[in-house]
Amino acid sequence: MMMTGLPAVLLATALLLVVVSAVQPVARRLQLPETVLLAVVGILLGGLADILLRSPLTDVFNGAARTLLNFPVDSEAFLLIFLPILVFQGALAIDVRRLAHEAATVLLLAVVAVVATTAAIGFALYPFAGMPLVVCLTLGAIVANTDPSAVVGIFREIGAATRLTRLVEGEALLNDAAAISIFGILLPAIVSHQHISVGNAALDFAVSFTGALVIGALLGRLTLTMITLLGGTPAGEVTLTIALPYVAYIVCDRLGLSGVVATAAAGLTFSVYGPSTLRPQTWRFLEELWEQLVFWAGSLVFILASMLVPRLLVGVTRWDLVLIAITVAAGSLARAAVIFGMLPILAATRLSPPVPAPFKITMVWGGLRGAITLALALAVTENPHVSSEVARFIGIIATGFVLFTLFLNGTTLRFLVVALKLDQLSAIDQAQRHQVLGIGLGEVRDRTRRIASEFGFPAGATRHVIEGLDRRIDEERAANTFDTALGDRQRVTLALLTIANHERSILLDLFRIRGISRRVMETLLRTAESMIDGARLEGRFGYVRAVRRRLSPSLRFRLAQFVHHRLRLDTPLMYCMMERFEMLMIAHLVSLSLGRFMRRRVEPTLGVRLAEIVSEVLERQQKLLEEAIGTMRLHYQGYTEALESRMLRQVALRLEAEEYDELLNESLISEELHTELQRDVEQRRHRLERRLKFNLKSGIENRVKSVPALDGVPEAVLHDLAMTLAIHFTAPAERILKRGRRVRTVYFVSAGQFESHIAEHDIRYGPGSVLGAEDLLAGGRMQASVRSLRFGHLLAIGAGDFRRLADEYPVVRQNLERLRRARMGEPEHVLLLAAPARDEVAATREAESAIG
Repeated sequence: MMMTGLPAVLLATALLLVVVSAVQPVARRLQLPETVLLAVVGILLGGLADILLRSPLTDVFNGAARTLLNFPVDSEAFLLIFLPILVFQGALAIDVRRLAHEAATVLLLAVVAVVATTAAIGFALYPFAGMPLVVCLTLGAIVANTDPSAVVGIFREIGAATRLTRLVEGEALLNDAAAISIFGILLPAIVSHQHISVGNAALDFAVSFTGALVIGALLGRLTLTMITLLGGTPAGEVTLTIALPYVAYIVCDRLGLSGVVATAAAGLTFSVYGPSTLRPQTWRFLEELWEQLVFWAGSLVFILASMLVPRLLVGVTRWDLVLIAITVAAGSLARAAVIFGMLPILAATRLSPPVPAPFKITMVWGGLRGAITLALALAVTENPHVSSEVARFIGIIATGFVLFTLFLNGTTLRFLVVALKLDQLSAIDQAQRHQVLGIGLGEVRDRTRRIASEFGFPAGATRHVIEGLDRRIDEERAANTFDTALGDRQRVTLALLTIANHERSILLDLFRIRGISRRVMETLLRTAESMIDGARLEGRFGYVRAVRRRLSPSLRFRLAQFVHHRLRLDTPLMYCMMERFEMLMIAHLVSLSLGRFMRRRVEPTLGVRLAEIVSEVLERQQKLLEEAIGTMRLHYQGYTEALESRMLRQVALRLEAEEYDELLNESLISEELHTELQRDVEQRRHRLERRLKFNLKSGIENRVKSVPALDGVPEAVLHDLAMTLAIHFTAPAERILKRGRRVRTVYFVSAGQFESHIAEHDIRYGPGSVLGAEDLLAGGRMQASVRSLRFGHLLAIGAGDFRRLADEYPVVRQNLERLRRARMGEPEHVLLLAAPARDEVAATREAESAIG
C-alpha cells in the first residue's frame, strides 16, 4: 500500500536520520568530512529517486521516490527552520572574550571578503556568461558564504591550533549574514529589472547589519532576565533558549533587518552571560542539547539540499563547466587577495594579532561552500518572477561551485593541515608535555599499586604493569626539557593561566551549590576571564592589573554612590553594597583555595622557584582582598558574620545532598526515602536564598563622634548630622579632591589612608581626619589634590551644610586650627586622630607596612 501525506514525510525524515547516524562512523573510518559524505549520500538518493520515478519497472517505489523528490522543504523552509539553529549554536559555542581580540580579522573575513568575492565573481563572469551584471553579482553573493562545519570538524578531529578554529568559526558566524544581506538587495533588482544605487545599497547593508546587532543583543539580554525570574527551573530556562533564535531571526527579518545577524548577536550575548545566569548543570545540559540539535539540523539540511543537486544540474553543458571554473578561480583569488593582502595591514596597524602564513593558506583552501549556498540558489530557481534562463544559470553554477569545493578542498584539507604542521602542539604545550606526563604517571603508578593490593591482583600481573609504568616515567623524565625550553617569563604566564582557569572552575562549582547570586557570579566570572586574557597577553602585569580592576568599585557602584549622595536615595547603594560584600568575600575564599592549589598541584609541575614567584602574586592579591574586606567589615561586622554563616550553611547542604545520593547509589536507602530527604534539603536551601537585611547607616553615629574636628559639638547635633551623611567608598589611587577645584563636599575619614602634596611635603590623613574642610573655610578652593592610598570609607557632607555647622558651632573652626598646627609641627607623615581612634590607626599602619 502506497503511503502519502504527513505519514510519508515523517517516515522519510526518520529514515534520513537513520542514514545520518550511519554516515558519521563511516566518514570517520574513511577520514572524510561528514559533509562530503552527506553530500554524496544526498546526491545518490536524489538521483536514485529520479531514476525510480522514470522507470516503469519500479512503480512500487514511486511513493517513496516522489516523497523524497517533492519533500515539503523549500528554500524558505531551509532558511527559517534550519538556519537559526545553526547560527545560534555556532555563536553559543564561541569563546566571545577570546574572539574579541580577533574582531578586526573576523570582520574582515566575514564582510570585506564576502563583498570582494561577490564583486570578483560578478565582474569575472559578466564578459562570458551572457547575463546582466546584477545576475552575475547575485551569483557571487550566493557562493560567497563559507560553511564551517566540515572545516571545523577536521580541525577538531586532528587537533589543529585552537586559534585557527576560532577564526574560521568567527568568520562563518557572520559571513552568512553578509552574503544573505547582499543577496536580499540584489535579488529584488533582478525581479524588478531596476538598477542598483551603490550608495543606497551600502546604506541598506549597514542599517540591516547594525540594527540587527542591537535587537539581537537586546533580545538575548531580555531572555536572560526572564530566566532569572523563573527561579531556577531548568526546563523553562532551556525552553527559552530554543525560542530565542527563532524570535530574533523572524522579528528582524520582518523588520527588514538581517535575521542571521540578530540570531548571531543573541547567541553571542547568551554565550557571554549564560554561564553566570544558568546553573552550571543546566548550562552543560543546554550545550549538549544544542550540539544534538545542530547535528540533526546540519545533517538534514545538507542531505536534503544535496538531494536537489541532480535537479539543479539538469542540462549542464561544457560551457557551464567553463563558467564554473571561472567562478571557482575568481572566488579563490579574491579570498586569497583579502587574506594575504589585508591581514598584514591589520597586523601592522595593531588592529589584530598577526596571522601566520600557514593559517592564511589553510583559511584560503578551507573556504568550503555548503547547504546555505544551495538553499539560496534554490530560492532563485523557485522564484516565479525570475526567468528560466537566469534560474538555470544560477542553479547550475552555484551547485557546481559547491560540489567543487566539497570534493576537492574538503577531501584534501586534512592533508594540508598535517603538511603545514598545524596539528602539532604549541611550544609551551610541547615543553610541558613531558613534565606533566612524568608527574601524572607517578600518581597513576601509586594508585594502580593500591588498587591492585585492595582487589587482590596477582603479584606477577601487578609487577608487570608497575614496571611498564616505571619505564614510561623514566622515558618522560629523560626527555623532559621543561626547565630549558621555556624562559621564566613564559612559565610564569603559564602558571598564572593555570591559576586563573582554576579560579573559574571553583567559581562555577560554588555557583552550582547556589552559593553565589547571579549578578555577583557574572562579575566574578567576567573578571576571572579578564585575568586569563591579561595573563595571556601581558603576563604577570596583565594578571595583576585585572585583579586590581576587580577590586575597584564598579561603574554601577559609583553611580549608586552618586545617587545616594546627591539625591539621598539609599536603596541602589544598599544593593550594590550587598553585592560588593558578597563578591569580596567569595573572591577571598577562592584566593585561599588558589593558594592551596598552588602548593598541591602547580608547584610539583612547574617547580619550587617558579611557584614562589606566582605565590608572591597571589599573596599580594590576598592582601588587597583582606584590606578591601577589612574596610567594610569594620562598619558592618554583623552583616559580614551573617553572610559567612549563610555561605557555609549552603556548602553543608550541598554535602548533605551528595551524601544522600551516595547512600542511594549504594542501595542503603530506598528511592522514596531519597526523594523525601532531597525535598527537605531543597526546602532549606530555598529558605537560605532569601536576601539578608542590610543597614546602610550602621555605626555611622559612633564614627562621627570619634572625629576630632567635631569635639565639643552637642550629641544631639551629631546624631542629626549622622542621619544626613552620605557614604563613599574609595579604591587605591582614586582622587577624592582636585587642586584648584571648588570644594563641594567635605569628607570625614572613617577608614583608610589618604595623601596630599603641599609645599614639597606629603601629608597623610587617617581615620578621624577631615578632607577639604580647611580649604572650604579658607577660600573655597583646594590648594592640593587628595588621593586615596588604600581602600577607604568616607562620610560625606555637602559644603554648604558643613559651612553652616562651622558657623553655628565655632568650636569646629577651633578644632580644625588646632589640628592644622599639630600638622605643621610634623609636616611629612602626620595622622590627626582622636584618642578613641589611635589603636585603629596603629593597625592601619601595620597593615600598610605589611603590604609594602
